[in-house]
Amino acid sequence: MSSRSSLIIREGYPFIIPTALFSVFFAFMGMRWVALSFCALTFFVTCFFRNPERHIPAGDEIIVSPADGRILKIEEVKSSPFGGGRFRKISIFMNVFNVHVNRAPCSGKIQSIRYHKGRFLSADLDKASEQNEQNAILIQTDSGVDIITIQIAGLIARRIVCWIREGMPIQKGERFGMIRFGSRLEVMMPDNAKVSVRVGDRVKAGETPIGILI
Repeated sequence: MSSRSSLIIREGYPFIIPTALFSVFFAFMGMRWVALSFCALTFFVTCFFRNPERHIPAGDEIIVSPADGRILKIEEVKSSPFGGGRFRKISIFMNVFNVHVNRAPCSGKIQSIRYHKGRFLSADLDKASEQNEQNAILIQTDSGVDIITIQIAGLIARRIVCWIREGMPIQKGERFGMIRFGSRLEVMMPDNAKVSVRVGDRVKAGETPIGILI
């Protein structure tokens, strides 16, 4: 996904350019405080769509965080969007100040993608995991292990962006999408995987190990 490696992700330009133009317009009109307000908004939107490089840890057994944010919940579950089974699920909450580009938690092949319409509850609520609009991605590693990543829209986030397709190979840490303006991501690993984070920990997409496959 080399086209997604720019410093500012291209999906941000429809938001950045208009606010920047309004800043210039109001400055030209002598409306200083309005211009400064739009300058601040332009800065915020530009930061939201920032796309920094990350140092991807080596090792096929290491599962990395797919999102920047805070570990909200760690639990064992008996089902997934792709059927039954026992999984360790890690929920990550992204606020509006986090980097929102999502990265693959592992290398493998995209086996399935399932989009589900839903509500737009606050992403830090437990029921958002089941009721909110979401996009589930099933990655099968070269060793045959299934890892599931779920993009979940939040109260403000109204657009889930996914750049990958079923059947595509993907590398750990590779950019695969984003969610606009605050949201939640979940990772589901086999129940025998070792979780390497705790609730409340801060994580970085593609860089922070969150689990180890046994």
